[in-house]
Amino acid sequence: MCLFQSAARRLLPQLRCGLKASSSKKQKFGLEMARPSSNMADFREVFAKAKHITIITGAGVSAESGVPTFRGAGGFWRKWQAQELATPGAFARNPSRVWEFYHYRREVMLSKHPNPAHIAIAECEKRLSKQGRSVVVITQNIDELHRKAGTKQLLEIHGSLFKTRCTSCGNVAANYKSPICPALAGKGAPDPDTEDAAIPVEDLPQCEEDGCNGLLRPHVVWFGEALDPGVLTAVEKELDICDLCLVVGTSSVVYPAAMFAPQVSARGVPVAEFNMEPTPATNRFRFHFPGPCGTTLPPALARHETEIIS
Repeated sequence: MCLFQSAARRLLPQLRCGLKASSSKKQKFGLEMARPSSNMADFREVFAKAKHITIITGAGVSAESGVPTFRGAGGFWRKWQAQELATPGAFARNPSRVWEFYHYRREVMLSKHPNPAHIAIAECEKRLSKQGRSVVVITQNIDELHRKAGTKQLLEIHGSLFKTRCTSCGNVAANYKSPICPALAGKGAPDPDTEDAAIPVEDLPQCEEDGCNGLLRPHVVWFGEALDPGVLTAVEKELDICDLCLVVGTSSVVYPAAMFAPQVSARGVPVAEFNMEPTPATNRFRFHFPGPCGTTLPPALARHETEIIS
């Protein structure tokens, strides 16, 4: 059984979106390594030899595109934090309010563009694929900016803002409509004094699959929900075969993503963290590069002098 499988079995009750690592769980990642290096030349030597690169990304990589993170101080929509709205219970109690929140997020994202970090990852994937090398992105983000940048090998463990799932028939479909339904046009203002639109359920997004007409919900993993086992299996495979792992713009405190890179590091694979500041997992990694991902990542993933481009 691989290291990831072993950890996953032990932590199975915690493999739900939004759960944070407790101090006792953190100890299970094993002994801490020496203080990580910030030597870019050393990282570039490792990068030049890697055949299977896994890149784990979080909210920090999209923050530089102006995407609201809804975490920490000020992370409110009206008077609620995302954790209060992104739950099955909140949707059951008030689907109109939850859809206003997600409609707002969708409309915001339609105006955002990939930043240099997204582009560097996509260009690296395209370039290395011609050399028989692979780059796979495992993202916690639901904004599709990696996809916009051109990334092909992408595992979205928390789903996508631009997919819907029917609460009746379960059909999942891509949806880029703006607005997603007529009743939500002009709705979703984030100002604290804005009143709920109180849209009737029958006017909210409805399933068009074979006349189902069931209520649609965003196809995202809400707090307390289990992640898609198929996606987790694909993630497990990539973590098992990678010979270099990058952790980009993530706090490394939310399960299950918080355990991905430490488990890779535990089997001796180099891990490089690119983040504004150290995280609880930093000392378990070989490299740490502080600063904005859009500044630190492009030179890290640029063509190495030893690469042969045909």
